[in-house]
Amino acid sequence: MAESTVPTPTPHALQRLDRPLLAVTFLLLGLGLVMVASASVFWSTAVTGHAWNVFDRQLIFSLLGLVSGFVVLNVPLGLLLKLRLWALALAFLLLALVLVPGIGRAVNGSIRWLPLGPVRIQASEPALLLMAIYLAGYASEQGDQLRENLAGLIRPLLVVGGCAVLLLLEPDFGAAVVLLAMAGTVFFLAGARWRDLFRVFWIAVFGLLLVAFAAPYRVIRLTTFLDPWHHALGGGFQLAQSLMAIGHGGWWGVGLGRGIEKMFYLPEPESDFIFAVIGEELGFVGMMVTLALYGFLLFRMFRIGRQAEVIGRRFEALLCYAIGGWVGMEALINMGVNLGALPTKGITLPLLSAGGSNLVVTLVAIGLVLNVGTVLEGRRTRAAPPRRSHA
Repeated sequence: MAESTVPTPTPHALQRLDRPLLAVTFLLLGLGLVMVASASVFWSTAVTGHAWNVFDRQLIFSLLGLVSGFVVLNVPLGLLLKLRLWALALAFLLLALVLVPGIGRAVNGSIRWLPLGPVRIQASEPALLLMAIYLAGYASEQGDQLRENLAGLIRPLLVVGGCAVLLLLEPDFGAAVVLLAMAGTVFFLAGARWRDLFRVFWIAVFGLLLVAFAAPYRVIRLTTFLDPWHHALGGGFQLAQSLMAIGHGGWWGVGLGRGIEKMFYLPEPESDFIFAVIGEELGFVGMMVTLALYGFLLFRMFRIGRQAEVIGRRFEALLCYAIGGWVGMEALINMGVNLGALPTKGITLPLLSAGGSNLVVTLVAIGLVLNVGTVLEGRRTRAAPPRRSHA
């Protein structure tokens, strides 16, 4: 009897996808489409005459985001590392262009949008993804300096600070907070010294408080946040309506499509306050299921990052951590605002809220995490012992 070695075939990249991450992404995306349809149908019918106007756009952006996420599955991750400085330059360019008179477009008093043919993109969304690539690249290449001295931390933070200033000029206070949280996540997991992070944290908090209290409308937001019922017909209207929607839902909700707060009571029900619509129509149980889905999404992202770190793929690991920190912070802020735990901010709920820029960029970011997962799975497959057949 002779033994012959039969090599294990290498599976296609699609077969190596992290299926739990893919599944929870589709679950959140599907829930988002359903809730956007429910939250927007009344407004769409009354304003445009077409009940599915917002839903149709969300569906198109969902398909565009899925295609874009599929494309980045084939992007060499080493190429992203080499292009990290170009990513940084492009992030600054986008955030600077939106402030140029005649180029940036204002919506609700903030200049955050860039025209791109028939559509508009929110500059902060691709900029955050580009900054995630830069931060992961810097921390993987300069990890020793991050761990050994304060200067190694200050240099990238000056870059992050410059980016945050551009965001505040729009103004987009929420995106600036998300950026700082993402940077903090990367530097902490890259091994930056506790005392250095502690100092920087309090400096950042002090700076954000100064910025918050320097603008009268932000002071009003903070005041109404502390007592929304006293200002229920003024600055606290959004939060008061959100809390009433959630309270109306109770444990099990009033039923999908049967909410009343979305009927011109709750502002932006399909985007900023979609979590409140979930609370009213699906109840406390629906909110907890949504929270659990986000928790599992972040768990899979950080797990893939940890697996990459174990085998020495530092850039890939930190990229997963950066994306996880970014998506998690956006979800946390949005749900916190809806629940009255945080002051009102224009941060949408990733994968659920209506909005093309955030949806497409989030799906691209998840595609990059899945890309990391395919690399790890491909490495495990090649390392597996060959099967033997006996003749």
